[in-house]
Amino acid sequence: MTKVALAEDSFIVREGIAQVLSDHDGAIEVVALCGDVDSLLRAVEVDRPDVVVTDIRMPPTNTDEGIRLAATLRQTHPQMGVVVLSNYADPAYALALLESGSESRAYLLKERVHDRSQLVSAIHTVAAGGSVMDPKIVEPLMHSRSRAERSPLADLTSREREVLAQIAQGMSNAAIAGSLVLTKRAVEKHINSIFLKLNLSGAEDVSKRVKATLLFLAEVDQPSMPSASML
Repeated sequence: MTKVALAEDSFIVREGIAQVLSDHDGAIEVVALCGDVDSLLRAVEVDRPDVVVTDIRMPPTNTDEGIRLAATLRQTHPQMGVVVLSNYADPAYALALLESGSESRAYLLKERVHDRSQLVSAIHTVAAGGSVMDPKIVEPLMHSRSRAERSPLADLTSREREVLAQIAQGMSNAAIAGSLVLTKRAVEKHINSIFLKLNLSGAEDVSKRVKATLLFLAEVDQPSMPSASML
């Protein structure tokens, strides 16, 4: 059983997400429903959830509360997972979330809530220390980087690009193998080749791979990327 605290300022959306999670085979227990950051922080101390699912914008400022909350919890409850739900496919927000570390962090667009399996999978992944990144965040970064002059992505094969896109989403080697109908050994060979070509060989576990890959893909846009404190 994974305990979840849910933060969303819209009552209807909050109750809807809670119902979606509660209906999932009893694997998730929603222990707190919160309408703002202050009530969520209290719930974190009282109910000790394994994972916080939070809207990116909530009272009091309706700007980047979800991102700043994740950074705070990294300091106060480093093992607690955070899933940020957002209407914004801007990679800057996702990169800001990862500034305090990629382990136990997920960034999903709210449209994914309609697919219960995706939200539940993200919750279980961050509870286990992994990372999940919405595919719609990865796609524009891939395209932008591919268009950059002398991009190292030009050295990747088409299959390696497919593998790289799934690495950036937080998929494990086994999951990539299943998705692309490859053997796990073939995936490992592709990843070794990709990271060698992109000089990312220092990233070992899945969460570090996500952060390293996203930072690499976003490098061409970095001047316009705000930090968490600037969002």
